[in-house]
Amino acid sequence: LSGLDPAQPYFQGTPTEVRLDKSDADFVDVIHTDATPTIPNLGFGIIPAIGHIDFYPNGGEQMPGCGKNPVSQIVDIDGIWEGTRDFVACNHLRSYKYYSDSIIYPDGFLGYPCASYELFQEGNCFPCPAEGCPNMGHYAVKFKDKIRNDFLKLYLNTGEARDFPLWRYKVTVTLSGESNVKGYVNVALYGSDGNTKQHQITKGTLKPDNTYTAYIDAEVNVGKVTKVKFLWNNNWINPTFPKLGAATITVEAGQS
Repeated sequence: LSGLDPAQPYFQGTPTEVRLDKSDADFVDVIHTDATPTIPNLGFGIIPAIGHIDFYPNGGEQMPGCGKNPVSQIVDIDGIWEGTRDFVACNHLRSYKYYSDSIIYPDGFLGYPCASYELFQEGNCFPCPAEGCPNMGHYAVKFKDKIRNDFLKLYLNTGEARDFPLWRYKVTVTLSGESNVKGYVNVALYGSDGNTKQHQITKGTLKPDNTYTAYIDAEVNVGKVTKVKFLWNNNWINPTFPKLGAATITVEAGQS
């Protein structure tokens, strides 16, 4: 039984006979996309974990792409009716959009077990544990026999619009060069199944021999990494023409 942002108003805090609960089926997975207090934020979704596994994409409260201005949201690519519904309850309705996307992405929407979204964002819950990470949505049931805890909270990030799944990588760059430079470092991943756009690893003062780590949510699962593109740029014209390189780059895929 899959709960798509199960309702909060009149249901949160009620007995299990009234609301969705993991006792309702052999396996209950829940996607929380609008889990903010009803007052003052008008959150439609229930906040506590109530299933065997509970997914909190983007932290479960505010979904990317739902902060668009009202006009662009109402005149939606899927039509005025779809856009108007999104304007009224965009976060709430993301749950079924994620679920429908999950059907065509069996390897997408990996949920990382973590105590909080903040810890997930900091990379404390990366990579997946030995038993792997469940996939949010249609394929969550594959994790049914791997559950160890009474409640399992899972976190992940999604895109702003279809296609929604993102794949998480840890990228570590050690710089080489002669002197410090102000600027930024970008990395793009190339692999057997596709390539990513450029993702920023760090910005500010770039110091040779220093190591910089970033967790990137890529729009494609690159498969086996075949090449990494490293780019750096200083923010203004520097007459000394500083040189900077990458001594090493390490890429770690979250799922494996």
